Amino acid sequence: MNRKDEHIKYALKYESTGNSFDDMELIQCSIPKYNLEEIDMSVNFAENTFEYPFFINAMTGGSKKGKEINRKLAKVAKECNILFVTGSYSAALKNPDDDSFEVVRKENKGLLLGTNIGADKNYTAGMKAVEDLKPLFLQIHVNLMQELIMPEGSRNFNEWEKNIVDFVKNIKVPLILKEVGFGMSPETVKKGMELGLKTFDISGRGGTSFAYIENMRGENRFSYLNEWGQSTVSCLLGLKDYINKAEIIASGGVRHPLDIIKALVLGAKAVGLSGTMLRLAENNSTEEIIEIVNSWKEECRMIMCALNAKNVKELQNVKYVLYGKTKEFYLK
Repeated sequence: MNRKDEHIKYALKYESTGNSFDDMELIQCSIPKYNLEEIDMSVNFAENTFEYPFFINAMTGGSKKGKEINRKLAKVAKECNILFVTGSYSAALKNPDDDSFEVVRKENKGLLLGTNIGADKNYTAGMKAVEDLKPLFLQIHVNLMQELIMPEGSRNFNEWEKNIVDFVKNIKVPLILKEVGFGMSPETVKKGMELGLKTFDISGRGGTSFAYIENMRGENRFSYLNEWGQSTVSCLLGLKDYINKAEIIASGGVRHPLDIIKALVLGAKAVGLSGTMLRLAENNSTEEIIEIVNSWKEECRMIMCALNAKNVKELQNVKYVLYGKTKEFYLK
């Protein structure tokens, strides 16, 4: 089976042992100041303004099934006027005949599009991705534990830092450093800023586990690492000192509008969904997903109204309560 298809197969099969968003409770407002129609959900990151605070995050490509998922979700994004980010463009670089990425732009004129490449790649790979897809920004993904567990994964990592510097020097579109489900520490964000980056997708534990996926592909040799990394909420709490210094994007285990709003309360500039969107693509028609996503827009607006927040910035004034492991992590 194609490796990208194996990733899809096991991503759909995986069930997280816990979700940190369930450890967080928002304190509602009973007498709000704003009417529902006054709520502004727009966000700004990576030098672009978006009408809605959530988007379809990097997922797949490089196979027939990946192409159909990209085609379906790109159509959803275009119809709903939300951002769509492709999976790693490295698959297209390896196979010039692969059109599983190009199809999203070709079939959806005016699509709000981002793309993705690995930190192990030379900056010229990023330049090629930008040239081919003309995205609003380029994600540079870091996936250390996945590479370590992956049977055919890289064992050489000391060039990642130089590659990132070269990306910053040579790529003309905005760049985002992105994790793949293991979370991002304050030290990582600090280092990224020193290398010239300002936008970070922390992609915490709680959603898709690439440790689990690679373990399933490699005879489950390291199953004890399936829950490796820090949860999304824990990462956001740990990055509180960076909220106004860098642009923090939240992803990892986001299931619905309440999770989206919780991430924004903790200071995220926007929220990405991957696993949730993959399951919708697998189980629903394009028209059904469009209806769901449009409903999410109004549900986000409703929750913001109930929290007395006129815009996303005001969500950071909302008080909240923490429980369980997340509270224990934060107190330390």
